[in-house]
Amino acid sequence: MNDDTSSQSHRIRLWRDRALMALLIGATAGVSLNVTRLPGEVSAVWVSSGIFVGWLLSRRTALWPGYVGAGFGAELAVRLLSGDSVGSGFAFGAFNLLEVLIVASAVRRLVPDVGNPTRWLGLGGIATSSTLAACAVSGLLASAVVSATSHTPFLTAFLIWYSAHVVGMVIVATLTLVAHRKGIGLSDVPGRRWFFLADMLLIAAVCGAVFYQSAYPLLFLVYPPLLYGVFRHRFAGVVVGISLLAIIGGIATALGHGPLALVDESSLVQRTILLQLFVGTACLMSFPVALSMAERARLTARVRESEQRYRMLADYSHDVVVRMRADGQRLYVSPSARDVLGWEPAELLKPNQVLVHPEDYAVQQQTIASVLASGHPVTAIYRLRHKDGHYVWMEAAARSIPSADGDTTDIIFAGRDVSQRVAAEQALKASRDELEAQAHLDSLTGLANRRQFDERLTHALGRSRRQGLAVALMYMDIDHFKQVNDTHGHAAGDEVLRVFGQRLSACVRSGDLVARLGGDEFVVLIEDLSVPETAEAIAGKLIEAMSEDIVVEGTTLHVTTSIGIAYSAHPAVAKNLTAAADAALYAAKSAGRNTWQLLPTDDPAIRH
Repeated sequence: MNDDTSSQSHRIRLWRDRALMALLIGATAGVSLNVTRLPGEVSAVWVSSGIFVGWLLSRRTALWPGYVGAGFGAELAVRLLSGDSVGSGFAFGAFNLLEVLIVASAVRRLVPDVGNPTRWLGLGGIATSSTLAACAVSGLLASAVVSATSHTPFLTAFLIWYSAHVVGMVIVATLTLVAHRKGIGLSDVPGRRWFFLADMLLIAAVCGAVFYQSAYPLLFLVYPPLLYGVFRHRFAGVVVGISLLAIIGGIATALGHGPLALVDESSLVQRTILLQLFVGTACLMSFPVALSMAERARLTARVRESEQRYRMLADYSHDVVVRMRADGQRLYVSPSARDVLGWEPAELLKPNQVLVHPEDYAVQQQTIASVLASGHPVTAIYRLRHKDGHYVWMEAAARSIPSADGDTTDIIFAGRDVSQRVAAEQALKASRDELEAQAHLDSLTGLANRRQFDERLTHALGRSRRQGLAVALMYMDIDHFKQVNDTHGHAAGDEVLRVFGQRLSACVRSGDLVARLGGDEFVVLIEDLSVPETAEAIAGKLIEAMSEDIVVEGTTLHVTTSIGIAYSAHPAVAKNLTAAADAALYAAKSAGRNTWQLLPTDDPAIRH
């Protein structure tokens, strides 16, 4: 039952729609035939075909046959009632129907969606070309019939038919489409229908005043209110304004009124052709303005829609989005600033609200300069001040965008809180630094280990060769250290090693390297020497420092050391220098320990 009821309701609406179209076609055809018909049975104003085309393009193609029958029947009936013969009425009705089907079929095939604003420019070209062609076809056929059945010349009949149908088609077909799309509210601006009505009444009043007086040639006065209506209401202003101009002008001219009656010795045919040219010129002036305004409105709507989408994304994004001028003045701050930085967006829009950490200010300024100079996005990390005083690490992607006025460039920052990531990276770096340091340090004494000693020795010898400075190397170990371990244990031995390392570090210069090579073996690398006595002075200080007893867990230990010093007054290689230091240490032990011995790198004692 529901389906049957819905189907019956649909059929009723369809019949009503066809009846309304047939009524409009019949009424307008009757006005054209009885008011503006010229000798030879050709009407000077014909708008029925425009209504027919607009109605068809507003309906599905599958429904066209019913509408075609209703429209053709309505025109044929009116022609018969107006005194046309059956043959004449059928012929002219068929010519008009052919004209309608050519235009409607061409537009439907090439521009299926006539309501799409992006296709309006293409639609204008297709509709115009198809209208010109269709009216030419129907005009040739109708003019042939008129010239054969009356005294009207073929060319005169063709010009009147062609002009009347082209103007009517362009104006009324567009009006019908707009009316179907927007209903009775033809104004493009919602809520301004009264303004639209007032503007159209102004056009009608000016047209009436111009065409119902025959004393002055005031046709030009029609254009200002017409263009004003087009500017304010775009296509609705075109179709209604031109329609008013054509109807009022056509009726007045047919009755012998208006500025066109001032043309000397002109016939009604000539005045009608001049009126059609005048209306056509008004169309040529109005439609480009309407197209431009419609395109401007479409682009403005796209920009507004894009701005709304951007604002929605920015407002609901977890990132802090900031739009600022090139001078740093913030224009927009997203609500997420409240969660990330503790500030209300309105607070951050106040001038002189400095948030960037002083140490990172140069980073932000460099980012802005780079974005403005290159136009490419730039990502930077810097700190921003939280409202409670602490700083938050932000990773901000910056890009340039046109300003609202289009004359300058603004910058968009999209930043996210990366404090945890930065903290993790800093902790990782600290851990790596610590690992790197431990890889170069002896874990027991905290002194440099063999790896660091080897690297430092290589660099020292390289500088020595470049600068011509002397280098000394001191090898030493703790006398009878094995007995300390065997008698007092390894814990006591470790303590002795730590104390020995501390005393050794206290005896050298800050730039000298002290290293533990392993066991009880220690080394001191001394650079920038002028005489070998400097190394001997360090050795003497160390032996004196070791004369002080070491107390380990209540046990007093007396520890001594033997030192071998290798000295090179000219560039040396590591192998020779270490061999000399080792030989000097052996010599010190042979001399009774608790002493030092010095050998130059070229001493025969170190040759093997």
